[in-house]
Amino acid sequence: MGEKELELLEILEKNGRLPLTDLAKMLDSTEEDVNQMIKHLEDEQIILKYATIVNWNKVDKQQGVTAMIDVKVTPKREVGFDAIAERIYRFSEVKSVYLMSGAYDLSVIIEGETLHQVSRFVSEKLSTLDSVLSTTTHFIMKKYKHDGTIFEEKDKDHRIVVSP
Repeated sequence: MGEKELELLEILEKNGRLPLTDLAKMLDSTEEDVNQMIKHLEDEQIILKYATIVNWNKVDKQQGVTAMIDVKVTPKREVGFDAIAERIYRFSEVKSVYLMSGAYDLSVIIEGETLHQVSRFVSEKLSTLDSVLSTTTHFIMKKYKHDGTIFEEKDKDHRIVVSP
């Protein structure tokens, strides 16, 4: 992978909505070259998706429940953790699955409409899988920062401090 492609990835990761003209200027390249680089990165599945971060706290709508679940599993011979991770990420409630170091093997992030729906997922779907030994569920109460985006940055007081 070339240096320009790496730079392009870093730029798009911060803001995937930049116009081709701006990207071309930033990379000192032509729009056509940038467009070809993006297509190549998409075809190679290096760029998988363009996403929007939404602060649901500011939307008048039931926000639902997000939970982070630590999962301890028994890895399968010859496939390790991959097979159980795949079984877990295929559930529609699951938004993310990560292989972790430490006390637990997998970190699973799920979303549901209610606490009851999340608890049913854990007790009826996740915990019943053959390889799952134990789970610990943590409910997200408030998001402060997600993917580098601060949700509610306070206005800073820029006045000079005056003291007697």
